[in-house]
Order: sequence, then structure tokens, then C-alpha cells
Amino acid sequence: MTNPSFESQTVMSYIIFDDSLHKICVSNNMKLVINTLNPHSYVVAKKDKLFSEALNHSDVLIPDGSGILLAAKLINKKNIKKISGSDLHEHLLRIANKNKSSVFYLGSTEETLGLIKKRLANDFPFIKVSTFSPPFKPKLSKDDNDKIINEINYFAPDFLFIGMTAPKQEKWLHQNKNRLNFKVASCIGAAFDFYAGKINRPSKIWIDLHLEWLIRFMKEPRRLFWRNLVSTPKFLKDLIFYRYKIKR
Repeated sequence: MTNPSFESQTVMSYIIFDDSLHKICVSNNMKLVINTLNPHSYVVAKKDKLFSEALNHSDVLIPDGSGILLAAKLINKKNIKKISGSDLHEHLLRIANKNKSSVFYLGSTEETLGLIKKRLANDFPFIKVSTFSPPFKPKLSKDDNDKIINEINYFAPDFLFIGMTAPKQEKWLHQNKNRLNFKVASCIGAAFDFYAGKINRPSKIWIDLHLEWLIRFMKEPRRLFWRNLVSTPKFLKDLIFYRYKIKR
């Protein structure tokens, strides 16, 4: 996506998760970066070179949007399943609990992080957890960055979850990956608020109908206006032009 198009295999990447991911990383001393892709992030990455680079250098890029599923079907003739950041988060928590692993949450407010820790204690009692709420700034200073990295590396988590909103979170992880001590890292954004119970995710029926976006848009129209009513049409236009070889 440095020169964004649907020819990029990264756009269509997906994976079925199981316990082997964590075992591979631990046994081979690897760092695995898992990010999500939706129509909005595709559109943003067309104009944001660093964000595009971060997505393309992900080890796994999962389809978090019905538009990505549609693209996979039209272009690669594959029926794949949507995996949201929340789905990924809870799946990795189950792996962490099973293996008595450590988990670090970077992002959001102290209140939200406190709610996450409280719920984790009930849902996944074998997980060791630590958190850090970074300063809410458009750009972190060197001192801010060093403090965050020191907090993470002191805990040395098996799983690192980052929730600083896209594309800031993906770019931050991409730029600092080599300085961080983790096994699996993932930027999961809104999953922090969902798991903390501060925002209710739409019910399964809406998710299965591929209308989760609509319910969320109705609840937060101002925040999601650009994503749903601007980025999605642009994505669909690119998809149609590419699929049917329409010259621009």
C-alpha cells in the first residue's frame, strides 16, 4: 500500500487464530505484530505513508470490516470471516489465560484501564496484567516515549495491547517495535472501551448481518461520520474500479 491498490496482498491477508501463534513466538524468540484493516484505514493509508508502511509491515493483518470481506470475495474468490479488534483481543486473552501469560495495556484513561483490570480478574484469573495511560497529546515527546517504553520493557509482556486510536497506535508500534520487549503486539483501539464496558458493542445479530457499523454510527454519528460516509464510498469506488478494470 505504499502505492495503494488492491494488488497488495497485505490488503487481503487474514488468519485463523489458535494457540500455536503464542507458542511459535515464545519458542523462536519472535515478535509478532497483528493489526486490523478496514475500509477507513485503507483510505487513510493512501495518504499517510507511515501508516501504510506500518500496515504493510504487520506480520498479520486481519479483516475488520465488511468491505474487506467483500473485496476478498470479488478479487480473490475467498469467503473469509470478519475478525474485529475485540474478537482478536478476547481470543488472545483466552490464550494468555491458558498459558498463564502476562498482558500489558497501553492507552486510554486510568479509569478505563482500572475497569479492564477489574474485569480481567474475574474473566481470566491466571493472567498477569499491567497498564499505562500515556499523555493525551497529538505527538509524544522523547521523554514521554522513553517512559512508555521503559514501563513496557520492565514488565516484558507476552501480549501487548495498544489503544491510542488509529493511525497513531499503528505508527507508534511500527516506529518503536525494535525497542520493545514483547511476544505478540496488537493495536485494538476501541476494544479497550468495549471490554471496560464504557461502550456497548452491538449485539451478535447486527454483527452477523454486517450492520455493526450502522448501529455504532447511530450512537456516535459525529465521530464516525468521516469513516462511514466518506471513507467507505471511496473504498468501494477503488474496489469497483480495480475489480472491473475501469480506467480512471
